[in-house]
Amino acid sequence: MKEALQLDALEDEINKISETSRKFRDSTFARFPILFTLLTTVGVVATLYGFEKVIDRIDLFHRYPEILVVIGMTLLAVTGKLYKKLS
Repeated sequence: MKEALQLDALEDEINKISETSRKFRDSTFARFPILFTLLTTVGVVATLYGFEKVIDRIDLFHRYPEILVVIGMTLLAVTGKLYKKLS
């Protein structure tokens, strides 16, 4: 009987700790949505800008941007077909 009371008391303490720490268990994105949205936006923009700078250094793409358009459209078409095939 004494052990049952101890187990009940232990369970009550665990529940109290669980309730107290609930805000720490929430996902970080749920707690700081604006911060993560801004960080994600900066990351995407930096990546795209970096790609642009790298592509500008390649003389062939700089002189003939049509090649880059064809490569981009081909990649989009292949990605679309792959997406259709996988879903």
